[in-house]
Amino acid sequence: MRENSIYSNAFIRFLVGRATFSLIDSVMSVAVAWHLYQATKDPFDLALVGLFQITPVLALFLVTGWVVDHVSRKKILIAGAVIQFIVVISVAMQMQSPDFNKWHLLLCISLYGVGKAFMSPALQAALPNIVSASHLSKALALTSTAWNIALTVGPFAAGLLLAWVDRNIYWYLLGISLITLFSFTHLPPISVSNRTQDGRKDLLGGVRFLKANPIVLGSLSLDLLIMLLGSVIALLPVYAADVLHVGSSGLGLLRAMPATGAVLIGLYLSRYKSEFAHIGRTLFIAFGVFAASVLVFSLSNVLWLSAAALFVYGAADMFSVVIRGAVVQHNTPDALRGRVSALNSIFIACSNQLGDFRAGSIAAALGPVGAAFTGGICAAIVAAGGAWWFADLRKLKSAR
Repeated sequence: MRENSIYSNAFIRFLVGRATFSLIDSVMSVAVAWHLYQATKDPFDLALVGLFQITPVLALFLVTGWVVDHVSRKKILIAGAVIQFIVVISVAMQMQSPDFNKWHLLLCISLYGVGKAFMSPALQAALPNIVSASHLSKALALTSTAWNIALTVGPFAAGLLLAWVDRNIYWYLLGISLITLFSFTHLPPISVSNRTQDGRKDLLGGVRFLKANPIVLGSLSLDLLIMLLGSVIALLPVYAADVLHVGSSGLGLLRAMPATGAVLIGLYLSRYKSEFAHIGRTLFIAFGVFAASVLVFSLSNVLWLSAAALFVYGAADMFSVVIRGAVVQHNTPDALRGRVSALNSIFIACSNQLGDFRAGSIAAALGPVGAAFTGGICAAIVAAGGAWWFADLRKLKSAR
């Protein structure tokens, strides 16, 4: 049931649950990797942590999308919060022993990945069921801002808690997970969009919809390509050490700037800007600014300019996220939002993981400056080519 006010009780509960779920995820990724490496001293185990989390998302996306479209999204959110609670308490209990079993821990991580495989499309698809269409852009800006804050605060909080309480960190996360569970439990009922039995046969409905809808396909695929080819986050340690020569303190500043830009723009959009005139054109301007920020960063050899470029990088990406989110949600029928959101989750996962791999591998061949510069050129080509290839998206006047 949707309520008229953006700050309705339902949306506030959803926002709190979304933020605390992401915060726990961010802290867990740091803490588990730290404790696993401390126990085994094997860097490959860190790769296994990522592999065991991402594999369920990739393997189950057809099923998760269908489930989100045929089962109450509120129940899925509650189930995801319960899985997170179970995983956190299981890891906390394992960490009571100095010689915990690595494979038991990875099994917990795999279960956590299953929960995230369902939660990601459910969180995307449930938002239009909670807020009205007129408030959807602001709601997307607020939820994206909360997600960015969680990603920024999480690793910092994890470092402090690891230094303070070490393996007892998971008991603190357990308390936060109760907030997530409480928030989702007290959401209003969300009715099921698909009640027909033949829906069980339509696992590929989201894929067919994307192929037939160039506006939604363009919104998702251009983000995939822009981030896959243009992301520079993986290069920041190399830039801090070998290009800018600013050490770990400079790295911290560089790493914080994209999130700072994203958060400030997200707050601005949620407070002052609910609709965009000529939204398609604005989206491609954001893509172009993003590409330009990568090029400036690649050629900079002074800290303040590099930091400013990364601030613009994060701000432009947030503009893109909010616009694309509104376009996709408004142009996707509610009966298909789960399956389309599941595909979007795959696109996001691939762009982030493969983008880091692309940046690192090209940096090994061309150096960090060459990797960042070619990334900016490729992002600019994608923006220009996308404006031509997806003309309907570029000409779009409004998200609705």
